[in-house]
Amino acid sequence: MQFTSRSTRLAGATVALSAVFALTACAGSSDEPATPAADGDLGTITVGALATPAGDILEFVQENLAADAGLEIEFQESTDYNTPNVALSDGSIDANLFQNDTFLETYNTQAGGSLVSVGEIYLPSAAFYSDSVDSLDDLKDGATIAIPNDPTNEGRALKILAAEGLIETTDEPISIADIIDNPRDFEFQEIENATLPQAVQDVDVAFVTISFALPAGLTAEQAILIEGSDSPYFNVLATTPELESDPRIVKLTELLLSDETQAFMDETWGGLVIPAV
Repeated sequence: MQFTSRSTRLAGATVALSAVFALTACAGSSDEPATPAADGDLGTITVGALATPAGDILEFVQENLAADAGLEIEFQESTDYNTPNVALSDGSIDANLFQNDTFLETYNTQAGGSLVSVGEIYLPSAAFYSDSVDSLDDLKDGATIAIPNDPTNEGRALKILAAEGLIETTDEPISIADIIDNPRDFEFQEIENATLPQAVQDVDVAFVTISFALPAGLTAEQAILIEGSDSPYFNVLATTPELESDPRIVKLTELLLSDETQAFMDETWGGLVIPAV
């Protein structure tokens, strides 16, 4: 898929990791390194990602940096959190940019995969949003809190709530079953990540990741608590072991970590997307 304008890209629903075996990936590239068409021409690389922010970042690199580097980037859009890894595993794409190391490890474990990270690229900060309170401290006993239902982001939300002293969890929570103490009797609703922006108006507070917050019009100004830059959930550029040292992967990583791309992230999202450098 070639790049489309931001106004025509849509974010969609995400499904649990256990569904990876039922997904069908789109046809595309292979794991064989591309043969350069000419001196200094690295060829084409196909990258799977959600539209925002990764798709926007890849579009910036393609439009402003890739040609001078001898690289052509084709963006294959996904509307869920599982298709990019399935597509990468079966060779439909060369790389993907949408997940953190924990999510990648979980996929490899559950699907028997061997995908690898070539490095952190950016932090897609997640945040708590509310139409009824201005701070987590304002939550009443028994308040309803909506959190993602995938293990990585659910644990991510629970860790933040624990750090704020609202609950107590195990060291590495992945679900509400890992809540050790809930002294204020909060009610937790586990909801698909893609629908959490719509849940904000129906619950006391909702934890929304940026890939779905931004398309829904949620901004940093509306958040009552934003994840800090010390978060371990930086998104990585992932590929297969066979392509890890491919010149296209190496060059794409360099461009994604460039000063120009870092400035684009800062100017576009005002701190909600934090570059890894």
